[in-house]
Amino acid sequence: MASLDYDFEKNHFREFYSDNLKILDDAKTSFCALINALVSHSGDIAISKIEGRVKDKEECLGKFNLKYRKELEANETEYEIKDHISDLIGLRVVCLYEDDIEKIKAVLDQHFSVIDVTDKIALMEKTEGSFGYKGLHLDLKLGDDRIEMPEYKAFVDFNFEIQIRTIVQDSWSVLDHKIKYKKKIPNKLKRRINTLAALFELADREFLAIRTETELEIQKAEDDDTDEVLDSNVAGPQKLISSNGNGLLTAFGLLKIANHFFSDFDAEAHKVDGFTDEIVSLEPDITRTKLNTYMKEGIAKVKRYKADFEANGNSKDTLNPYTMIRHCLYYGDKDVFSSVLTNASKEKFEKWLGENDG
Repeated sequence: MASLDYDFEKNHFREFYSDNLKILDDAKTSFCALINALVSHSGDIAISKIEGRVKDKEECLGKFNLKYRKELEANETEYEIKDHISDLIGLRVVCLYEDDIEKIKAVLDQHFSVIDVTDKIALMEKTEGSFGYKGLHLDLKLGDDRIEMPEYKAFVDFNFEIQIRTIVQDSWSVLDHKIKYKKKIPNKLKRRINTLAALFELADREFLAIRTETELEIQKAEDDDTDEVLDSNVAGPQKLISSNGNGLLTAFGLLKIANHFFSDFDAEAHKVDGFTDEIVSLEPDITRTKLNTYMKEGIAKVKRYKADFEANGNSKDTLNPYTMIRHCLYYGDKDVFSSVLTNASKEKFEKWLGENDG
């Protein structure tokens, strides 16, 4: 029952909190799992973490006193404290890039009813002389399509707040809360905090710019096929490398060539990057054209070796695309690329070459 008696409402809220703590915690866990599933299946959104918590009851009372009580009592508006704690259940989604924030919001818009939106990114960008963490806060409740589902029926009366931030914004939030005095402080100290906040903003922009530029470089390598080369394993000329093929080998160049020769190439970025670095460390002046030459001159023989290797009871130790590229490099220049194969692999390959030369 709503009233203007704070002591009564405070005790009533504490009773409500204690009586419902278990179900609140279950709702938090369920909402986290649901959002994780929805975002994970939505496409190319990279998530660092999704976590939740049930707000401490005394913290809730403190927030109500600070933000709502004075105005409600001044206007003689009766209240129940729980109705004003929108983040009793709080979730946080931490993503990698700034443009993922709107993508996540779009997913949530499709599956939940949006009660309120607080765009701290826009608020901060409109304010010149202040600092603080950015992020998008949404107050949500289950959408109509899930209210009737048995697994969610116990939670239909609970709204929740979700904060969407990048890793950088989340890191700044943690630090921002550790700065004890931020309002009435000397200007020189305030400027230093503003500078630090600006560095975090710059980091967010640079991470996004690097990702975008990387995607453009990969696409450029895919689109750039003006040089005509001959794949010795396929009859006829094949379009493969670009007019920039004489440039030094990069991860993008290796990715282009590997994808051409192997339809099942595992293009995990850290593997491509590390393997390219290994090749360049052995032949610092290697170009895309040179790598392609090693591949087209050796791939037919290496594929024959792979077939014999696996036919002779080695199927558990199959040659993956990376290993086949290693064999092509070794076959192309045994002195330079001696270390790309283990001694055992070299012995087996050399024995096979001796028996199948020509």
